[in-house]
Amino acid sequence: MSGVWSQPYYLFGKGLGFSALLAVVPTLLLLYLLAIKRKASWIAALAGLVATLVLAVAGYGMSLRHAASSAAYGACFGIFPISWIVFWALVLYEITVITGKFEIIKDSIGSITSDKRMQALLIAFAFGAFLEGCAGFGTPVAVAAAMMVGLGFSPLYATSICLLADTAPVVFGSIGIPVITLAGITGLPLERVHGVAGLSAIAGRLTAPFSLLLPAYIILVTSGLPAMLEVWPAVLTCGIAFAGIQFFVSNFIGPQLADILSSIAAMAALVILLRFWEPRHIEHHDREVDESMKTPSDELPVREHDLRTTRHYSAREVWLAWVPYALLVIFVLAWGFPPILARLNRATLTFPWPVLHNQILRMPPVVNAPAKYAAIFTFNWLSASGTSAMFASILAAIFSGLGPAAFAKVVLSVARKLIKPTITVASMLAMAYLMNYSGATGTLGLAFSATGRAFPFFSPIMGWLGVFLTGSDTSSNALFGNLQVVSATRLGFDPILIASANSVGGVMGKMISLQTIAVAAAATGMSVADQSKLFRFTLRHSIFLASLVGAEVLLYAYVLHR
Repeated sequence: MSGVWSQPYYLFGKGLGFSALLAVVPTLLLLYLLAIKRKASWIAALAGLVATLVLAVAGYGMSLRHAASSAAYGACFGIFPISWIVFWALVLYEITVITGKFEIIKDSIGSITSDKRMQALLIAFAFGAFLEGCAGFGTPVAVAAAMMVGLGFSPLYATSICLLADTAPVVFGSIGIPVITLAGITGLPLERVHGVAGLSAIAGRLTAPFSLLLPAYIILVTSGLPAMLEVWPAVLTCGIAFAGIQFFVSNFIGPQLADILSSIAAMAALVILLRFWEPRHIEHHDREVDESMKTPSDELPVREHDLRTTRHYSAREVWLAWVPYALLVIFVLAWGFPPILARLNRATLTFPWPVLHNQILRMPPVVNAPAKYAAIFTFNWLSASGTSAMFASILAAIFSGLGPAAFAKVVLSVARKLIKPTITVASMLAMAYLMNYSGATGTLGLAFSATGRAFPFFSPIMGWLGVFLTGSDTSSNALFGNLQVVSATRLGFDPILIASANSVGGVMGKMISLQTIAVAAAATGMSVADQSKLFRFTLRHSIFLASLVGAEVLLYAYVLHR
């Protein structure tokens, strides 16, 4: 073990409480800068990274070279694959805008319904869940929010709806990768074994109630109770279709298609419903996220939007307009097909991260026995989901008649637009990885597990914190999955339930992750002031929903899951 640095979890010879307070300082700094000082997300992220660097070196005794290497490792992961897929998703969107196809897409949705609430359910919830199931990593919020802004929603209102909607689908996002990663990290069964439910089934059971209620919750908190009651057949139909299929697929088929099939069912159910039922035109204004946030430009009554003139296109024109997104779906699904994926992975480069791989020793009680901490970077440049979106974008440009020069102009425009969001993403992942390799996440995990019999409530809160820090349920599962299992085993709880709770609770932190907010702001052109408003709005709903998950896991741990 010569040359290997052992992680400490107790700082300056003090107890767990004091150590946990120090470990959470960078996170508190982020919250302070965003919610109170209203700083831009990239500034807050950089400040959080600096605070974490000081904590790792001065508090945990990590060498500067190990700390710098950890931060660089996380930053590179933030750039690839996360920012990579967001970049090409936005390029695809810009292609549809420049070629005029987005106007046809908007009007094709407007021809289904001109009611803003119904469009929110169709685009933010159902179509967004479809994109989450296919790609994830910020794509649903970026694409769906941009589409809604194009339909007449204010950037603040559109993004708030999309962030709320992109919660329940995240558990099985990117063709099930969060749960699949959780199984790989913990060694727990992914699917049913000898009649015992695996991670996919338990995660589906925990998520289904929220999937059922989420459509109603979205309309309720953004438009008010009267507006929600006027469309109750739609929210009920959408929730039942999505939650029912998600529950069935996750329990009896597997996690890979849970979001894709449930979102298709929700969209089909809404379209069929609208053939026989139409929501009443309301005369009151939407709440626009929060009455205190409204500005004159934000006040867009539903009845004004309903009176918008919608041009009618032929079926062929509508189909051709949707071709870019059809190409995206085809490529993403093809990239997830095992025989194709195996061939694409032949071009993957993997290498140990310099000055980090196996140079950190994780110690009990975070792990059962001292173990070297691996740091292998996977540069799957061809098999990455972002590359599938790149090929879809290239074909979409060719199909739309966009020449090489015009296409290059789009690419450069998106690159300029994503400079600050990419800084945010890279800084946040650098901060998360530095906390992980320094031992700070271990300290926080031990603090949560010290809650004893109340641990099932705090287990999803740990996942929530992980997603807030990393912006990814997959990363949160990788961060805390093993710690959850160790804590559950020590305290006598079912490790499958507790590990699943990490993933389900984690998704409620998606709406406050700086990466997601930064991506949404870039896609919609949201101002810095509105980003602060958005964070304050989503923070309270994020805490509330994560607490509900905690209560649900408590119920399972002591009553239902026997």
